[in-house]
Amino acid sequence: MRSALNKLPELTQRIIAAIFGGALLVTSIIYGEWTYFIIFFLICMFASLEFYKLLGLDGNLPLKTYGTINSLFIYTLTFFIARQSLETQYYLLIFISLSAVYLIKLYIKKDKTPFTNIAFTFLGIIYVGVPFALLNLAIYYNHEYNYEIILGSLLILWASDSGAYFAGKNFGRRKLFERVSPKKTWEGSIGGTIAALLVALALSQYFTLLSPWKWGAISLIIMVSGTYGDLVESLFKRSIRIKDSGRSIPGHGGFLDRFDGLLIAAPFIVAFVRLF
Repeated sequence: MRSALNKLPELTQRIIAAIFGGALLVTSIIYGEWTYFIIFFLICMFASLEFYKLLGLDGNLPLKTYGTINSLFIYTLTFFIARQSLETQYYLLIFISLSAVYLIKLYIKKDKTPFTNIAFTFLGIIYVGVPFALLNLAIYYNHEYNYEIILGSLLILWASDSGAYFAGKNFGRRKLFERVSPKKTWEGSIGGTIAALLVALALSQYFTLLSPWKWGAISLIIMVSGTYGDLVESLFKRSIRIKDSGRSIPGHGGFLDRFDGLLIAAPFIVAFVRLF
């Protein structure tokens, strides 16, 4: 099936993958807390492995398995604490788990720059693991499972991406950040903002956990932070001279390509809904 998809035009691949992938993600979130947990556990795992694999292409030696396990541990621990199955003091286990990196690197003789690679290992945890862990604080907004914030944010993010893609492709003239991402334009950014605001307005009529002005604010947060998330990942890929982070998702590249906006947007969304 993958080989058949690869023969199709890129836009067709993007649409087919988006429909199937989006349907799986939406169904998992709506169905219940355990399907939500599993689907984001898997996404976090694949995105972490992808990140460390890319770092290795540039000659670095981050602890791929250790970093991925810690990202999944932080995600899982946050999930159980957010659903009140564990007390908050169990967050202290994170520091013990992270401290093991120094002992591991002590016994790896071939690593000529151990502290540089320790930093890269921590970077993967912060960049990939922490944002996915923070999603749990939104899914248990009132200490019980409610998918509205996560699902609504994803729908706004997808609308923003789609609006930016089509507006940029058809009307794009002025470059947004040419040094990092030559294809991004101001017209695309405006198109993405309009699409995000329209979807937020529609969601506010059905998702009543948050007030309409908060959905509007989330759409602006997603537009700004999501755009920067895409630019940050583009900067990362340019630094190691690759086009896509992987080939896992036809027409979309890898998991980092597909979820780069969410990785930067998630902390801002969670901070906003928790503080306001």
